[in-house]
Amino acid sequence: MDKEDARTQTRGELFTRRKEVIRLHKKGYAVMQLVELTGLSWSAVRVALDLHEEGGLAALKPDARGKKLGSGRSLSTEQEQALQKIICDKRPEQLKMDFFLWSRPAVKELIERECGITLSVRSVGQYLER
Repeated sequence: MDKEDARTQTRGELFTRRKEVIRLHKKGYAVMQLVELTGLSWSAVRVALDLHEEGGLAALKPDARGKKLGSGRSLSTEQEQALQKIICDKRPEQLKMDFFLWSRPAVKELIERECGITLSVRSVGQYLER
């Protein structure tokens, strides 16, 4: 059986596979036999066994993957809220800007003015979308 990379599985599939590893291990199968039977790599089997030893069945549940929500943003929450208030309360011309409506370039200039941070037009669009 070919080895299956555990990183490509969904969290539910990985949890099910880890439980299967534990069930077979309790029946007396060795680690290399588990690798052959489950199709997981040696490291994935070993991780499942180690997690179960440390925290039981609950520890087998995989953690969320990827970046944490909100990580990598240039503006803080307070800065975002302050800019939203300005955009809702005033027009660009009231702030002596060369724009008539709030557009991505106008908001980009406002961010540079208020926060001293230069963002790409695309990043500004993502902030506006949120």
